[in-house]
Amino acid sequence: MRRALFEALQAERAAKRPVLLATRLADGAQALIADSGVHGDAVPEAIVAAAHQALRDDAARVVEHAGERWFLHPHNPPLRLIIVGAVHIAQGLATMAPPLGFAVTVIDPRRFFATAERFPGVTLDDRWPDEAMAALAPDRRSAVVTLTHDPKLDDPALDAALRTEAFYIGALGSRRTHAARLARLAALGHAPETLARIRGPVGLAIEAVTAAEIALAILAEIVGVRRGAALVARPLAEAAA
Repeated sequence: MRRALFEALQAERAAKRPVLLATRLADGAQALIADSGVHGDAVPEAIVAAAHQALRDDAARVVEHAGERWFLHPHNPPLRLIIVGAVHIAQGLATMAPPLGFAVTVIDPRRFFATAERFPGVTLDDRWPDEAMAALAPDRRSAVVTLTHDPKLDDPALDAALRTEAFYIGALGSRRTHAARLARLAALGHAPETLARIRGPVGLAIEAVTAAEIALAILAEIVGVRRGAALVARPLAEAAA
């Protein structure tokens, strides 16, 4: 790999931006493919399209175009699940998410909830949610879920998340709670199309009742959104209350 291309790849990775290295197997020609464009050797449009699909799938592959084979190697930022509220549902999410590739952070300034005993091996952040979110800077590989039912904690986190590229934003609460939440966030200047990014009541329609079941419904929805599945939100407000 040429030095300039290597340095560009390292810069994209350090900035946590998705980037793919495309290599033509016949002669070793290489290019970086990112949202900002193609950098390096010329790459056919069909390969660029395949590269973006490989980034979405987070999977390397060999593709062929016009008799030429290309190796596509995605370099994606890590998947992250940022949870606001060290509640029972958060314990379920913190257990289920890592095997799916998510690094989990639980934000809660209430230190008697956010303890290592309740969340072994999980990154805990006891700052107020707006401060923590500013430091964590969710990107397009990040999911954010608020679980406290307390506007003093959930609202600042959602306000911050809506100003990022987080691919998933979910909030626990009944339909009435969610309507009031949307009104408060609208008063902070968020447009209807921005507020529509929040999935609430959160989780898939699996009639979840227990904390573990609700965690499963939430995580299933996160995976579905990430993979571009056609999803239906849970219809029962009571299931998220």
